[in-house]
Amino acid sequence: MTKLSVNINKIATLRNARGGNTPNLVEAAIAVQNFGAQGITIHPRPDERHIRYQDAYDLKSVVTTEYNIEGNPKDKFLDLVFDIKPTQVTLVPDAVNAITSNAGWDTVKHKAYLSEIISECKRNGIRTSIFVDPKKEMIEGAALVGADRIELYTEEFAHQYSLGNTTAIEPYTACAVLANELGLGINAGHDLSLENIQFFKEHIPGLLEVSIGHALISEALYLGLETVVKEYIKKLI
Repeated sequence: MTKLSVNINKIATLRNARGGNTPNLVEAAIAVQNFGAQGITIHPRPDERHIRYQDAYDLKSVVTTEYNIEGNPKDKFLDLVFDIKPTQVTLVPDAVNAITSNAGWDTVKHKAYLSEIISECKRNGIRTSIFVDPKKEMIEGAALVGADRIELYTEEFAHQYSLGNTTAIEPYTACAVLANELGLGINAGHDLSLENIQFFKEHIPGLLEVSIGHALISEALYLGLETVVKEYIKKLI
């Protein structure tokens, strides 16, 4: 079974819009896990516009499944990760002013930089995943820098699938096959939804984990959080 890690950034966005502590992020994380999710993902950004750095500490004691912290590995972010020591850190090359992540790493160009960071993560006992576009050279580069896993950036697949273009899965499948051959674990995320998740999962051999936030929380507005989490889990079996 592919694990579902729920990205709770959007819950923090809603909280921050009004001030105070409603909805309560810690209570939401507990509930999501009680509903069956096998992980919690957060993506703190420097401006703390959704997840705050304090949230990362507050969640540490209540995440009893897998704790995945995503972000650009700048010094402040790495200090946070090495202090908390989550199950997994996902390295994402997001710009400071990006609304959301919009590209994967060039693992060839940034080989030395990524190798140094990943070595330090391993010294701290943290599994490391690299956010990458579905390009074989980037998968090969991820293996060379010592990553444990890749996270396939799935926005283009999701967009094309919504237009009826199911062949958009092909580069993802090819990259998954290569990742398996190279001994890399495979994660995926970005715009995956109840509409496309089962098709994606069925075509990605060895898919270990998906991280889903925006679509899942949006769907929960209509269907309820418990219902949506359980529906994802059914589709990921």
